Amino acid sequence: MRIVQLKSSLKVYQNDSVKWLSTLSNESVDLIITDPPYESLEKHRKVGTTTRLKHSKASSNSWFAIFPNSRFEELLVEIYRVLKKNSHFYLFCDQETMFVIKPIAEKVGFKFWKPIIWDKVSIGMGYHYRARHEYILFFEKGKRKLNDLSIPDILCHKRVFKGYPTEKPVSLFEVLVSQSSVEGQLVADPFFGSGASLIAANNLNRNSVGCDISDDAHAYLLDRKERK
Repeated sequence: MRIVQLKSSLKVYQNDSVKWLSTLSNESVDLIITDPPYESLEKHRKVGTTTRLKHSKASSNSWFAIFPNSRFEELLVEIYRVLKKNSHFYLFCDQETMFVIKPIAEKVGFKFWKPIIWDKVSIGMGYHYRARHEYILFFEKGKRKLNDLSIPDILCHKRVFKGYPTEKPVSLFEVLVSQSSVEGQLVADPFFGSGASLIAANNLNRNSVGCDISDDAHAYLLDRKERK
């Protein structure tokens, strides 16, 4: 397992997400926000509805391995274990994966509040009503109030173009970090991808720790010039 200390408040690991989570202590993390490479992405990659993921002569973007639905229970068991009591957990997914995740998360102990909608502002690809949004599943362990009760459940942040595949804007993660943690607390992401969640936490004076098995994810994060 490779460990890289990017800043005193930000550390990343290269390992399988579940194996990495198993090394963390019980109730040691204040907030988890993550965007796993869920199984249904493979379908989009094969038919080319997600351009940055498709395989072709011009594009062979095997940026990351898919995390299969069959492993979600072991992942969610570990996430529940490492989160402190009275904490929140956010998971990005599509409409197919949402129906897989929710019952498993409730089975391991989480309370499901609702899907938050990320409005990407600009339209994406697709065949039946072209996509302009993604889901962020909002779970709770114990009971914790959001820091600002005036925030709506539709978050409008323009999508990132020409970035890491599936990259989300840092500003979107900053909303979630601001809502569910305070300065000095620990934010973790077991599939950090572009590193946007970790950068958002760092911008808001939280400590952050992440893991990703992909060489490309680590290279991309190390090469980022802006921490916004």
